[in-house]
Amino acid sequence: MLSENDVLLAQNGNQEAFIRLIRSCESSLYRIAKGILKEDLDCADAIQETILKSYHSIAKLKNPAYFKTWLIRILINECNDMLKKKQKSILLNTIEHITEPSIADNQFDELREALSKLNEKYRSVVVLFYFEDCSIKEIAQVLKIREGTVKSRLNRARSLLASCINQLNEEGRGENGPLKI
Repeated sequence: MLSENDVLLAQNGNQEAFIRLIRSCESSLYRIAKGILKEDLDCADAIQETILKSYHSIAKLKNPAYFKTWLIRILINECNDMLKKKQKSILLNTIEHITEPSIADNQFDELREALSKLNEKYRSVVVLFYFEDCSIKEIAQVLKIREGTVKSRLNRARSLLASCINQLNEEGRGENGPLKI
């Protein structure tokens, strides 16, 4: 669990407090990096760079309550920089690591395929909202956009996902019936 006290200690040079902060965020960092970069080695590189950059600039963090949001923003920037260098298209396959017994595996494949077809700006809000449980406000802060923009992107993404999944079902890929969004 994040502690504002640990953030303050880390800002004053306490390495143990910084390590505690990173450990409390590591699973979220991995899921986000995995969703953007896909390859484990790339994820590890992005996370390592994020930790290094955050360690060197934590003193610049103005509000300790926003540490996780700040850290995620650094990670997203690092991932996007890596993608630009490699000239890859962005693929968020975050749901690969999620297991949900109420949805059949092939329906996860349908959802993953539909999600991968979304434009990056829509995928980002979907992943942060549904898979990272970020609030509208947190997503707005992380992506540096207005809350209204987050809401409209979520609505548009839902519509696009539904259309894509309907198309997949019409093509006969939905073996266990249509996936509900």
